[in-house]
Amino acid sequence: MIYAITELNAWDEAAFVEILGPIFEDTPAIARQAWTYRPFENFIDLYQRMTSIVNHLDLEAKLALIRAHPDLGSKAKMAEASVQEQAGVGLDRLSPEEFTRFETLNQAYRDKFGFPFIIAVKDQTKESILFAFETRLKNDISSEIETAMTEIIRIAELRLEAILKKEKD
Repeated sequence: MIYAITELNAWDEAAFVEILGPIFEDTPAIARQAWTYRPFENFIDLYQRMTSIVNHLDLEAKLALIRAHPDLGSKAKMAEASVQEQAGVGLDRLSPEEFTRFETLNQAYRDKFGFPFIIAVKDQTKESILFAFETRLKNDISSEIETAMTEIIRIAELRLEAILKKEKD
């Protein structure tokens, strides 16, 4: 369902958090904090407020947010938004060889950085994801935390666009 900003501004905290809690991979605390800043003028106002909240998280909270994300191509339980996003690029239909490659890269990435590889899959193909995996495995941990947070914010933007009507400013 797509909502107008005026509807969202009228919601009580529980409704707001229920709908917007999944925007940042089922981290409802971000939506709960954003709710306190209503009313929002438009999509951009809400998006900027939510990303500001995320950007001001301390390192421990950022790592928790990163770790809330699933491995790519995994058969593990994940948030519905992640299921749909991964299916959109075919990660739910990997061949046995592709599945093994994703599993190997997921494990190598987790072993090196201690959190899952995150990329906005809606902007990607299977091939570009695999290339990014291999490229980013060469990075240091601080670069990967920064990259993961950038990707999380992009994922949130795409998720927010899917549920909130963009209105002309």
